[in-house]
Amino acid sequence: MPPSRSTVEVAYVAPRHLAGGGDPAWITVPLHRASGWSHGHDPLVPRVILSSPDQKALLRLEPDPGSQWWTLHHAPERDRPAWYASFGARTPVEIIAGFIDSLTDPASPATTEADPYEPLRQGGWAPTSVPSGVVSPDGTAYVQRPGSEGSSAWFATATLSGSRPVWQARFGVHTPTRLIAAFTAQLADPSPVPRTGSMRSLPTLNPNLVTRTWREVPAAQVAFALEDRIRALAARHAALPASPSAPHRPPASPGRSR
Repeated sequence: MPPSRSTVEVAYVAPRHLAGGGDPAWITVPLHRASGWSHGHDPLVPRVILSSPDQKALLRLEPDPGSQWWTLHHAPERDRPAWYASFGARTPVEIIAGFIDSLTDPASPATTEADPYEPLRQGGWAPTSVPSGVVSPDGTAYVQRPGSEGSSAWFATATLSGSRPVWQARFGVHTPTRLIAAFTAQLADPSPVPRTGSMRSLPTLNPNLVTRTWREVPAAQVAFALEDRIRALAARHAALPASPSAPHRPPASPGRSR
């Protein structure tokens, strides 16, 4: 039996919006183990449905070629009507995580307002010819809010040279702007994201559009990247005053790599 490798070859891909979807567990496992979202148990159906502890939010991951793969619906609250967010199959999980992690942050209420365009402007995104739109420095992604401000949905789209979208994220008119801003902050982040295994999941290998930097990374670092993420997110809840009715959570088990 050949000895196990102590390192793994990892490709760091930039821009991140063209890095492919990545491992869905980067989203679903921390939601369940760090934030207490419950899930169904139907091994015969290729989908995941997670509901928040207060039963107000429902995240559905369903591999459907004709629609968005990720869809989150939130019930109406006293100060906000029902809202939704959805993400295409090739939306990188690291960018979706900005939205989801902000939603589940117990120290940051969703009612806080923010400007989703601000992280993009700071990242060098420029106004487009379309009203209320900005485009990435490389011209392969844009964010817009067509229609009048305060009464229309938000859209984020990644493309390849103006062709059909690689992926699109959609945010309903009542989606908290703080959550959209957390998404655009990750979208504008210039740092690459790691990908292991086959590069076939990337929407393009064109070196004029995508940069891949290969590095040998310790295998343990790759294997426990998800576990480290779960611990960091769980620590946000542990930092709050303990609730007498809070359920006991079992110790975390080893995670998986992306």
